[in-house]
Amino acid sequence: MDTAPVTCPTCFEEFHVPLPSPDEVPSEVDYDCEICCRPMVISFEPEGDEVVAWARGIHD
Repeated sequence: MDTAPVTCPTCFEEFHVPLPSPDEVPSEVDYDCEICCRPMVISFEPEGDEVVAWARGIHD
């Protein structure tokens, strides 16, 4: 399974999340930080032939 790095918008630690299948991109998922457990939203967007992930706070 492919993963992408994400930086938590609360604790600023980086961790990896599994990528959705290509037919599910673009998409957003609710996720809890694997370091500090704070909630966030992770967005998956196509970028060329790859999928990139970025996170924002749940209230941003």
